[in-house]
Amino acid sequence: MSTIFTLFMILIMICSILLIIIIMAQNPKGGGLSGTFGGTSSAQFGVQRTNDFMEKSTWMLGGAIVFLILLSVILTGKPSAQMKQAPVRTEAPAPQTAPGTNNTTAPVQTPTPAGN
Repeated sequence: MSTIFTLFMILIMICSILLIIIIMAQNPKGGGLSGTFGGTSSAQFGVQRTNDFMEKSTWMLGGAIVFLILLSVILTGKPSAQMKQAPVRTEAPAPQTAPGTNNTTAPVQTPTPAGN
């Protein structure tokens, strides 16, 4: 289970870093990466296609992150089930007797809570 979880965490981090890079490369006013390299008026097809690529890749990486998170929870199990600890049952130690004496009483056990 641990290797599956580690693999999903690595994939989620890679997608997150790529998403950060793509978002930082975009310009909110429409220029973005295409405006930096070619100018807004010099490349008619490049500007539109670069913005489309950036927008599509943003949505795809965001969807991939959500998909990987959901898949990791399904495959690795619920976190609350792993964190829940089994109740600790303790028994009282048997009474010590001196050598040569007979002790016929049974050891005393502490009651455990019902329903756990």
